Amino acid sequence: MSEITVVFIAGMSGAGRSAAADVFEDDGWYVADNVPVSLIGKLVELARTGGDQTSRLAMVVRGADEHFADELAALRTDLEAAGASVWQVFLDASDEVLVRRFEQVRRRHPLQTDDTLVEAIGRERSRLAGVKEQSDLVIDTSSSSVARLREILANSSADMATATSLSVSIQSFGFKYGLPIDSDLVTDVRFLPNPHWIPELREQNGTDAPVRDYVLSQEGADEFARLYADIIRLVADGYLREGKRYMSVGIGCTGGKHRSVAMAQELARRLEEGQREGGPTFDVRVMHRDLGRE
Repeated sequence: MSEITVVFIAGMSGAGRSAAADVFEDDGWYVADNVPVSLIGKLVELARTGGDQTSRLAMVVRGADEHFADELAALRTDLEAAGASVWQVFLDASDEVLVRRFEQVRRRHPLQTDDTLVEAIGRERSRLAGVKEQSDLVIDTSSSSVARLREILANSSADMATATSLSVSIQSFGFKYGLPIDSDLVTDVRFLPNPHWIPELREQNGTDAPVRDYVLSQEGADEFARLYADIIRLVADGYLREGKRYMSVGIGCTGGKHRSVAMAQELARRLEEGQREGGPTFDVRVMHRDLGRE
């Protein structure tokens, strides 16, 4: 099975498993939904040897009994022992968001019996804790659009089978608009002088050379960029050892227009240009969440 890659799409009911499956299907993956764990091995073998052979198989796995995590882990071990590359994605969202989504579609939670929706969600979250823990990528969709979900999965899926490659998403943001809840690492560059108070720079942003040069020339900026790039590399080593292939980094300033934008792009440049011999390679993507909001 060395030529096949299998993705398990798991997660909380209402967190976006079907939307994630659509993303993979649009990218040319063969997608199967609600496949019992006991049949997944047979489906993978059929996909590998059947007339319409496929090398990329994504499966939405649903289950919330006390044995589900162990069954899924055992299946993954068996598939990897047979040579398949296996990747596991977990979709999550806050209880408040899940309640709102179920109320909007007026559907009953699959674990809800005579108790409340909140209690059913809590029971499912407890039962899926082990599945979430063993997943390679956990995505919180509480405030994510389908476009954002597509972006995260596109970044991660490209290198999911490459043990020395890590997809890194660097996102600038403004603290006044809230933290990016899907970031693995978040840092604050408000210690640098704000170009907003320089009249000739105020209307420009961190992608413009005058603002970039101003931000990066400030005391501590170069040292910060150098040390934080080293921290990302250090964490990347650990992520790869743990089988994780995707990292999201948030760089924040006040409004997400000047300092965070310039620093996000500088960190991306350092990661791409400062590859270490024997260390991980980075597929870096930069996004500016709040640019243009002011």
